[in-house]
Amino acid sequence: MVLGLARSRWHVPLQSLAFALTFAGIILGHAHGGRQFPHSLHGSLGSWLLVPIFAQLTLGIYLKLHIHERSLRPYAVRVHGILGRAWPILGWVQGLFGVIVLKGLCGEVGAGQCAAHYIMGSAFIGYGIIMALLLVAGENWVRQSGRSPEWWDSWVIMLWGIVNTFTEHHGGEWSVKDMQHTVLGVIWWAGGALGIYLARNNQRNVVPGLIIILTGWAMSEHAQALMLSTKVHAMFGYTLMLAGLARIIDICFITTNSSGGSLDDNESEHTLTSGINTNGESRSKAKAARAFRHLSPFLLVASGLLFMSATDEELDAAHDVGMDHVTYVLGMYSLAFLLYLFTLFLINLYATSGRNADTSTHAPDDVFSAPSNGEIELTSPRDASKWYAPVPREEGPVHVLGEDEE
Repeated sequence: MVLGLARSRWHVPLQSLAFALTFAGIILGHAHGGRQFPHSLHGSLGSWLLVPIFAQLTLGIYLKLHIHERSLRPYAVRVHGILGRAWPILGWVQGLFGVIVLKGLCGEVGAGQCAAHYIMGSAFIGYGIIMALLLVAGENWVRQSGRSPEWWDSWVIMLWGIVNTFTEHHGGEWSVKDMQHTVLGVIWWAGGALGIYLARNNQRNVVPGLIIILTGWAMSEHAQALMLSTKVHAMFGYTLMLAGLARIIDICFITTNSSGGSLDDNESEHTLTSGINTNGESRSKAKAARAFRHLSPFLLVASGLLFMSATDEELDAAHDVGMDHVTYVLGMYSLAFLLYLFTLFLINLYATSGRNADTSTHAPDDVFSAPSNGEIELTSPRDASKWYAPVPREEGPVHVLGEDEE
């Protein structure tokens, strides 16, 4: 998918290999006589996934033929792109179902809890990945959209809060957990509405970070039957609180640089980063800002994995083998490191391959660079200042200052 978005020449060969491995896996999965699994959502979804797989393959072959350029091809390109962008979500869901079937989790008794933990955990992971995309690679898109990142965050939080408010209680007597989960939905849509209002006119605000902190505090106080479960939920809450605090620090003290009266065309209180400055101290601050910016997305990914692994069945299994909360939490953080590494690898792959390869030859800290031919004329690979342009040389005799004119 990433190579396809970047229009890389390796997209078709790699996609062809992926289709070949997929079909081989389907054949081997149904032709062997080994371990058998009962009917499950993993098997059902696997059968339905054949539809988009064959559709994607058919559209890819059709597009390589370059026919019907002005009639059918434009629509085929759009459908092909939509299917390609849907694969990360489809693959993640199918992978989760595969783990559930392999471990024998989420039976009839624990299905509701599994659904709540896996959906909410996946939402936190997706939130962290989208934040990484926006803050690490999507600054230009955010500026062009005319909306601050908190505007998008607040909308997602508010809509999710509305859903959560009316889906946590299923009738009967209200339990403590029902009340806690429902009031979390209320605070999400109430705080999300405030965040949307404060984010008008492309302004940044701390409401999404504050909501994350409050959610983390609520989860850290979520008492469970097992001590192991209580400790894991507490660590999940602490991770969320740290993610929210990191987001607030990033907004208030790092990326916002309203210099008050600066005439730099590249600097604005509405942008994610400050204007370009050749001062060494400013460069150091910019590097620190880029490094700190990864903290909040990573912690959201880690909190999502912790919450997904905090179901009663999973923690009962860990307790039965004698595992303590330290080992369990560090294992989940290890997975979070790997998942965030893979995310950043894909982001960097998109930024350095295909049609983006030419724009990634310069280091991000190079505002201007001198060509290798020894000329001193400076170039701006990222259009650091739109007002800069080399003055064309005029043809004719050269006039030297100090010579007497006759």
